[in-house]
Amino acid sequence: MNGSLDIYTLLEFIQGHKEDFEDSLLNEASNVKEKIEEILTIGNIDLINNAHSLIQYIIEGKDQELQAFAKQEGIAWATHAIPLSFKLEWVQAIRRTLWKFLEEYNEVTNKVLAEEFFLVEKQVNNQVDRFLNVFFITYSQYKDSLIMAQKKLVENLSVPIIPITPTICILPLIGAVDLYRTNILEDKVLTEIGNLRIQTLIMDLSGIMEMEVEVIDHLIKIIDGTSLMGCTTVITGLRAEVVRKMINVGIRLNDKAQTLGTLQQALNKYLLN
Repeated sequence: MNGSLDIYTLLEFIQGHKEDFEDSLLNEASNVKEKIEEILTIGNIDLINNAHSLIQYIIEGKDQELQAFAKQEGIAWATHAIPLSFKLEWVQAIRRTLWKFLEEYNEVTNKVLAEEFFLVEKQVNNQVDRFLNVFFITYSQYKDSLIMAQKKLVENLSVPIIPITPTICILPLIGAVDLYRTNILEDKVLTEIGNLRIQTLIMDLSGIMEMEVEVIDHLIKIIDGTSLMGCTTVITGLRAEVVRKMINVGIRLNDKAQTLGTLQQALNKYLLN
């Protein structure tokens, strides 16, 4: 932020009153307050910590990080069945709470921000609006991609490879996976890696309840093929039933691909960094 407003002192002020900030935020978002734990369980989305991250990006004017964070959030919310109204209420609560603490900071430090009020107002509100804009665009695009992918899955037509950056794609596998589908998967993955020049393929298996040993073995061969083409494969969302079957037959993924617990973790690592 500009002028006499010291962004680092303001951040220290908010962090020094962290509990008050969070209490105020929760009071501003009465409907979301009751859903905090449910949203964390459903989507591995920590609304409180995410609010602190957003506040920091806004205050420090980190536009690139804010937009990347908005994209990550858009994908996460589109992946899970969480009402968008909660997200909108939460972000507006963050906006109101930030303004409340800006006012308190002004009173405590005896600063007179009248001259730069409009500069502060422009930065805070523009950054919040930019976050919402990028979030909803990403949410809509990813949701549409998931709907289309599910439609194609029902029709047995294709495997959904969804670009999120020029070099990073997500492959969310949903439903039953048999040898027939893995053959389609092999052809589509190798073709798209060549066409799109994918460098990182995030293969999300959280929608797969069960896979036969032959299917797992074929999947590993596909991962070998992606490696030969210069693409790193990241596996997310492996369920306990699938992991147990892999252990029983001695199949290892550690030397073939990186594994992460959730799609959210992969997005944190590859989209924000």
